[in-house]
Amino acid sequence: MDNDSYDQCQAQPPEAFTGLDLKSPSESAGGIPAVISSLKHAFGEMGVVRSFSTLNQMNQKGGFDCMSCAWPDPDGERSHLGEYCENGAKAVADEATTKKVTPEFFAQHSIAELSQQSDFWLNKQGRLTHPMVLKQGASHYEPIAWDEAFALLAQELKALDSPHEALFYTSGRTSNEAAFLYQLFVRMFGTNNLPDCSNMCHESSGTALIETIGIGKGTVTLEDFDKAQAIIVIGQNPGTNHPRMLTALQQAKRHGAKIITINPLPEAGLIRFKYPQEFAGIVGKGTALTDVFLQVRINGDVAVLKGLMKGIVEANALDYEFINAKTEGFGEFIEALCSASWDEIVTNSGVAKSEIQQAVQILCKSTATITCWAMGLTQHKNAVATIQEIVNLALLQGNIGRPGAGLCPVRGHSNVQGDRTMGIWEKPKPQFLDALKREFHFEPPREHGFDTVEAIKAMHEGRATVFFAMGGNFLSATPDTEFTAAALRRCKLTAHVATKLNRSHLITGKQALILPCLGRTEVDVQARGAQFVSTENSMGVVQSSQGANKAASEYLLSEPMIVAKLAQAVLGNRSSMNWDEFVADYDHIRAAIERTIPGFENYNARVRQPGGFYLPNGPREGHFPTPSGKAHFTVHPIPSHELQNGELVMMTIRSHDQFNTTIYGLDDRYRGIFNERRVVMMNVRDIDELGFSAGEVVDLVGVYNGETRIAHKFIIVAYDIPRRCCATYFPEANVLVPIDSVAEKSNTPVSKYVVIRLRRDAGC
Repeated sequence: MDNDSYDQCQAQPPEAFTGLDLKSPSESAGGIPAVISSLKHAFGEMGVVRSFSTLNQMNQKGGFDCMSCAWPDPDGERSHLGEYCENGAKAVADEATTKKVTPEFFAQHSIAELSQQSDFWLNKQGRLTHPMVLKQGASHYEPIAWDEAFALLAQELKALDSPHEALFYTSGRTSNEAAFLYQLFVRMFGTNNLPDCSNMCHESSGTALIETIGIGKGTVTLEDFDKAQAIIVIGQNPGTNHPRMLTALQQAKRHGAKIITINPLPEAGLIRFKYPQEFAGIVGKGTALTDVFLQVRINGDVAVLKGLMKGIVEANALDYEFINAKTEGFGEFIEALCSASWDEIVTNSGVAKSEIQQAVQILCKSTATITCWAMGLTQHKNAVATIQEIVNLALLQGNIGRPGAGLCPVRGHSNVQGDRTMGIWEKPKPQFLDALKREFHFEPPREHGFDTVEAIKAMHEGRATVFFAMGGNFLSATPDTEFTAAALRRCKLTAHVATKLNRSHLITGKQALILPCLGRTEVDVQARGAQFVSTENSMGVVQSSQGANKAASEYLLSEPMIVAKLAQAVLGNRSSMNWDEFVADYDHIRAAIERTIPGFENYNARVRQPGGFYLPNGPREGHFPTPSGKAHFTVHPIPSHELQNGELVMMTIRSHDQFNTTIYGLDDRYRGIFNERRVVMMNVRDIDELGFSAGEVVDLVGVYNGETRIAHKFIIVAYDIPRRCCATYFPEANVLVPIDSVAEKSNTPVSKYVVIRLRRDAGC
């Protein structure tokens, strides 16, 4: 492929409109519409018989774990009608589709032609069936034998001047077994360059929690929701992103809990929920969930949390016994809190004092409060500080380490938490590296590697030239789309382990590989018979996952097999590991995990127990593994929000028909936006004052550190959102997220606070 053709490959989704249809936003989630949508997607991709046989195994004990979100399954009895949600059904249909992307497909379509298609179209083509290679100068992918693919990878990796010139990315779908083998190979190769999707989503949570409570995970179980007296849901839209959470919230309401929702957008799933497996969820009104809705401006969360804490202090509703026995830093914290004025809180949160006080009254009466959050908090410059304010709120009333109370960061991908537990981290702890050294008799690298943002910059600057991705859609998931695309194009080789075609396969290095793997729903047969893998959910439960469907192609390899073959090709005699033995029987991988990672004692026996087992969690039991043995109060200023005339703050969000970068359809049903993704949701008064009108087509223009970024052709939609705020879908608006705009400490891209202006589109 010549340079001109190469440059024709579009990094951004095409700008063509698909036909916007607006309806009134829904005031409830679930119910018959969710059932119809689930079946429509399932039947359309899998057919009727395959749909029922596959969905009936999903999230069941002995079945396969949903490849969508990481919301936990019940410990006890699970629904025989279906232990899954609408988005889970879409995810399964997407993976278990009968459609195929064969070598003939790639022969018919150049990568330049494919890049002109939408992300929705690319995903809809079906399952990848053969390993494919894009040779230097070629315009089309062509099939390649697996041995030749591994030889090409080995050739490029061995030719590097340093192992640190290679990057090994991981998505959150990868199993514990594959992730452990993957990080082991990478460290034997000689680097800690293990960026992962957590760097872009919940890294801020882990950073904040490790500093304050000593562990980078949540502290609650699913059972705690039944015992909670109050639940705060902040910066999260469970109706779209974690729909099964709505069942837990419904049960909590029925047990008397009050729910406080803090979010810039009113979301249907937090207004009312109709459980499709109940008669009332089909013909009735369902269950009203939110008792108090605080419609905070974008990044007004620290201010509103300060307001809640200030109200609790003024009401003297503190747990002094817990504070004195279990915490430190309270004096400095309380002094700073008392100095924050209500005027400052109201101005910067956008929420009236009277509304905050309604939530305060609920919290003062509660002796068991859970706080849940997701990416609405984690992708801000001050994300770590915001989450530490949540910790402060919990510590004030002793809401960690007691039944029905605690911290609940809700992870977005099915095993992103498990991947980190397995060692997928660019900043490994010395104790973990020491354990690897003892068990596998090699000296692991100690130098920290690149996280996702650092990896993009390293490729852009030529400091990293081989990129390998274990799953995911790196280009579309990352910020600053054109900058990231340029970085990938400067690589000597890019390689992606995948089940479906995506845009990252079209923006490549000088050479590229697509390595197709088995999915969660498929039978994994190795030398010693059928295997299972395991995953860890948001609440630290490790459980087995075993598919039953026939593989989409005889040429697919499992992810552990791909890692083992890669390790053998690259390391050769440098490694004395019996990689074949690891893959022949995954029990050997789990035995190695047991010997190196605390909490996995008797792994092979416990993971075979129905429902799996809980990993240790000190804060859940009231013990804080910090240097002092106590939880830490922290002090943070209230961020001020100063915008120039004509400026808006934009946040990127998901539609109801997508999971991360995977687009299942073109509808955002709960928000009433149908058949279109290139929209910008704005307050009607802002639309008027800026001289625009609803339905007008505009460009979104962002200027950061003197650099201008433009997202072309977005349709203005009037929506219930605070003044000077707007919302767009990703990945379409990722081009506006600057590579240098990152959260303090966690280095997470700031996708939820992008300052933009509107400009009339020149073509309209």
